[in-house]
Amino acid sequence: MQALYWQRPTAGEASDLGMRLSDYPEPLVEIWPESWPAFDLYTQISTQWRVGYGGPTGLDYTVVYHELDRRNLDRETYDEMLAALRVIERAALTELHKD
Repeated sequence: MQALYWQRPTAGEASDLGMRLSDYPEPLVEIWPESWPAFDLYTQISTQWRVGYGGPTGLDYTVVYHELDRRNLDRETYDEMLAALRVIERAALTELHKD
């Protein structure tokens, strides 16, 4: 999840640390084929967060259920996708709330 939210520092920030932008290569991430459907779903709804005073609190599950319903999945696949999405959601929340 860190790679999805990774940002290269600005040239000024890197320079302040005695570094160059080339010292910050973009992370390389491999997604396992069995994880791809849930990751794809997350990237499609990743702007649909419920937000409170402390920032994002969780995904808007009205949108999640709508997107899952549109895929016409069988019950088992639907449940697996939802479970996988919840794992991704927890990891994203951890990353988004880092200081």
